[in-house]
Amino acid sequence: MMNSSKNKLPQLALNSKRNRVFPVGILLLTLIGSQGSFHASAKDSDPPSVWTPALMMEVKRVGSVVVSPDGKQVAYTVRHAVMNGDDSEYRTQIHLADIQRKETRQLTQGVKSSDDPQWSPDGKWIAFVSSRVGKKNLWAIHVDGGEAFQLTEVKSDIGSFRWSPKGDSIAFTAIDPTTDTEERASRQKNDAKVVDEDVKLNRLHIVNFTGPTNRPLSSRQLTAGTLSIVSEARAGRSGYDWSPDGTTIAAAHTSSPRPDDWPSADLSLINVADGTVKPLLKTNAAETSPLFSPDGKQIACTVSDDPPTWGGTRTVHLITVADGSTTKLAETYDGFGRYSELVGWSADGKQVFFTEVQGTSMKLLAMPKQGTPVEVSHGSKLSSAGMSLGGVSLNSTRTHFGFGWERLDQPVEAFVSAVSQFEPVVVSKVHNDLSMPPLPRTEVTRWKSSDGLEVEGLLTYPNDYKKGEKYPLLLVVHGGPMGVFTQTFDGAAGTYPITAFASKGYAVLRPNPRGSSGYGKTFRHANYNDWGGGDFRDVMTGVDHVIAQGIADPNRLGVMGWSYGGFMTSWAITQTKRFRAASVGAGVTNLMSFTGTADIPGFLPDYFQGEYWDKFDTYRNHSAMFQIKGVTTPTLIQHGERDERVPLSQGLELYNALKRQGCKTKMVIYPRTPHGIEEPRLMLDCMNRNLEWFDQYLGGSITKSP
Repeated sequence: MMNSSKNKLPQLALNSKRNRVFPVGILLLTLIGSQGSFHASAKDSDPPSVWTPALMMEVKRVGSVVVSPDGKQVAYTVRHAVMNGDDSEYRTQIHLADIQRKETRQLTQGVKSSDDPQWSPDGKWIAFVSSRVGKKNLWAIHVDGGEAFQLTEVKSDIGSFRWSPKGDSIAFTAIDPTTDTEERASRQKNDAKVVDEDVKLNRLHIVNFTGPTNRPLSSRQLTAGTLSIVSEARAGRSGYDWSPDGTTIAAAHTSSPRPDDWPSADLSLINVADGTVKPLLKTNAAETSPLFSPDGKQIACTVSDDPPTWGGTRTVHLITVADGSTTKLAETYDGFGRYSELVGWSADGKQVFFTEVQGTSMKLLAMPKQGTPVEVSHGSKLSSAGMSLGGVSLNSTRTHFGFGWERLDQPVEAFVSAVSQFEPVVVSKVHNDLSMPPLPRTEVTRWKSSDGLEVEGLLTYPNDYKKGEKYPLLLVVHGGPMGVFTQTFDGAAGTYPITAFASKGYAVLRPNPRGSSGYGKTFRHANYNDWGGGDFRDVMTGVDHVIAQGIADPNRLGVMGWSYGGFMTSWAITQTKRFRAASVGAGVTNLMSFTGTADIPGFLPDYFQGEYWDKFDTYRNHSAMFQIKGVTTPTLIQHGERDERVPLSQGLELYNALKRQGCKTKMVIYPRTPHGIEEPRLMLDCMNRNLEWFDQYLGGSITKSP
């Protein structure tokens, strides 16, 4: 539950890689230089010999790949870690690529990040969000460069924004700011708060755009009352969309921005002139992601199951604006789960593009008004090379896609493709200067679980793997439980440094057990009422599978995971003594106290289909803390001090229980940290501690086969 936005169900979803499931794409440029794309030559100096956590921190993130209306230029963001002096932060800047000239340049500068670039309809301006002066506000810059100018001055951070079709205004969302009375009460230390009262809502605002301005402009609040607008500040997407004539905005809204209230999402039409609201779709399901068709007569949206479930099942619906009638489109491979997203309509209005995870890859597909989805990304040279795409956007004229693309052994770059024929071309040079040591081999592996269910995962071999020799094996369990391990770059930084483990002589297994996304609704819901049951057997049969292959040393096994993966790790040490060491990251250890303290108290009552006071034995029997007696596995515990998703107390319960029994344990608390680590130095510390912990108890050397 890492993401609290409305369109993405909040879940225990931190993965071991970059604290997310789908990084935005990549590809080493030398691979595709022969295809007429930007070519990156190797550095003259010899690359480092092995991967380390410090080197992994040098891998950058590419995001928000958006193509200009005329399809000739591409704006994209590059995020890098800054660890200089007292600085420890990630900074993001906007870059611009000219497709025809094959040139790139950095468009924004400075010590403050600039993010979420969006093209004006005439292609002359790029708007973006930045906290250059106080809170995150809207800024704009001419595509030819020059000084950026501030458009808004709101007292709370802007969430998402969208240009109007004519480019004369911009809609944006922002949480209600602190009032003068509240600020005075805070200064006077007379600021007691009542839980669930005076909740700040996410409002929709409009600001006019006329070009460069010497001072921020006054904006107009468009929504009021009890509507909290869904906001997704990613690649120009949001929970709302302008009608083609610019008179109306279709918006998804909830009762509050609290992550537990996502099931309340409904759709309404908002009149831009006067802010009047007309309900469009209001059911017991959660409706999100509205997108107007090119002619404005229909709206595509996603609709959850009824009642909504946290396991996540949605379908794409078309709403006729004139009468509100709806048409349900075909089912998708993954039941339009958590990692499925609407991208946009085709120019002729005959189909809707969307992305969906299928197995260990993300796909781009087209959903026709009649018939079944067709994969758009299939058959290109790069997709056949094992690439995985992410963060797909569609430009305003619906002629080009922008996205990131990567694979297990090649780092992130920005790509574009014409809609008419999907043949990606790389347009960035982000990792041109990255010196990479040899990468370990990672392959998709499959096995049968104890009940015959086929399970899939990623198996990474030690760098110097030799057949016939056995190696220590590390089991990494993803978050969610609806997370999924995909074929993205192994060298990127994350809580569990895969390539650094492999460089030290470890084999690493990353399974996608039942409950994971990417394998259909039935598979994703197969762990309902059964955390620590079939899913645990899935991962353990995966371990046995690697042992049976002659790769893993059965006497040197380690296990780790973050969030739900932390649950599985804490559960594992109570169920078996096969693991010589464990690392629990922000783990759910006590299902009852978790439900009573987390910011998503409705999550486990859905998964276990009842409240803990009604199903006491079920919650107790699936909690590590009630099985903790006699645990001897040395366990590292890592947890964020400000984690509201899985509160710090979950880690402290485990630490104190292990310590009081004399089990070797160490707990590391990361200051200022929510559910995911957000500061580079703390991320580096996390990776190094995991590496050192398993080295201490497993070591990375091989065992000769008899």
